[in-house]
Parts: sequence; structure tokens; C-alpha cells
Amino acid sequence: MASSIPDLGKVSAFTYEPHGAKSVSPVGNEEEEQSLENVDKRCLLILDGRALGRECLARTLINHGLAMDVAAYGSIDDWREMKGNCPPVAAVLFNIGARQDGEIATDIPTLASEFRPAPVVVLSDSDDIAQILRVLEGGAKGFIPTSVGVDVCIEAIGLAIAGGVFVPASSVVAARHLIETEKHVAPPLAGMFTIRQAEVVEALRKGKANKIIAYELNLRESTVKVHIRTIMKKLKATNRTEVACKLNEMYSGDAHAS
Repeated sequence: MASSIPDLGKVSAFTYEPHGAKSVSPVGNEEEEQSLENVDKRCLLILDGRALGRECLARTLINHGLAMDVAAYGSIDDWREMKGNCPPVAAVLFNIGARQDGEIATDIPTLASEFRPAPVVVLSDSDDIAQILRVLEGGAKGFIPTSVGVDVCIEAIGLAIAGGVFVPASSVVAARHLIETEKHVAPPLAGMFTIRQAEVVEALRKGKANKIIAYELNLRESTVKVHIRTIMKKLKATNRTEVACKLNEMYSGDAHAS
């Protein structure tokens, strides 16, 4: 699939390793002289704390047609130490992996402020709509779940550079589902659970397995397990059966009160 990224010049990609030698190590096969000639070309800055992950991501994006240099660092502090060797930044791809927004609450606003007008795009193992909204509220111009393909990732970066905002279609559908669910959340659940947790609760009451819940709610099975543990903690239950019993009691009590 052709990329919609503006033609910024197809040049070799480079990763900058701040904890090693201060020289630039080429990912492609271009000569060092060519990299100096292209110093005015803009680059994609990848921030990923995992060395292997950021190097593989950089190489993969280049191999799939990303038309710009790539500078990959473990953190914003690492980039600050070496930014003199880096071309101007066109966009920042911030890979948060499985971290939740509570762990990165200040990171995204800081990046958005420091690199403005270059957009910050978040890459995440999650596609939870609540997290996506908080990331966008923090100043990010895109949210890419790792469940999408590389070509989609490149298109999303290109869209952000062009001034747009990328969110996965699946999350838009999920948002609509959440809105519809919120209108029908049963009174016993109001105020006790988040909307997503309430959806999981309803599924538990119906005896659905984790895989089915994950499929119907467009979640990872591991995310469903996290929600279930949270629900058990809130209900002071030790297992799913006890959760179902306590929920039935809550609904029964609400019915009598009505």
C-alpha cells in the first residue's frame, strides 16, 4: 500500500545510541557523506525504552517505505543529549507498550510541548477507548494500537504530519458501543464500576467465558482478566462464582426496592 506521507526524501535510516559511541551508526547502506548531505531532511523520532524494540521498529518502518530518516532513543533525555546529531523532527512516535496512562500522565504533554509543531503519535499494546481519549487530551495527534499493520502505522504518522488525528476504527466503534451501554447501565452498577467494567459485569452475570467477553467487547483477553480482578476487588469476592452471587443479590435487592 502506498504511503500518504509527504515526500520528505527517501534517505537512509539511522539509530542513535546515547549510551554507546557518540557517532551515528547507519541502519541502511548509505555512506556517511550522504547522511551529512541530508542533514536538513526531517526525521521520525522513535522513543521506546526497549533497545531491541525500537531498533526493529525503525528498520521495519524504513523497509515498508517510510520516506524519512529515523532516530531511535530510549527516552527523551537520551534524545536531548544527542539531538545535535539528529535532523529536524517531523514527528514523534512514542511507544508506551503495555503501560497505562497513569504511568505516562506527564510524558505526553511534555513531549507535545517540546516538539510542537511536530506531532506526537502514541503506539500502544492497548486499544482501550478511555486510554485513547486521555492520550489525545494530553496533546497526542494519534493513537496506534500494535494490533494494526506496519502500513497502517506509516499512514497514521503521515496523517499526523499532514495535520490530522489518527484513531483506530475499532475504537470508534467501541466508543459508540460504550455510549449505548452507558444509557442502559443498571442502577446497582452506577457509581461502582466504570462503563467498561460494567460491560464485563453484565457478561459475567450471563456466564460468558473470558474469550467470548474479549471478542464481544473488542478487548484483549488479558485486559478482560484485569477488569475481572478489579471487579472482584470492588465486590470483595474471591472468584467468579462469588462475583455472580453478589451481583445477583445486588440486582435482587434493587428489584425489591423498586
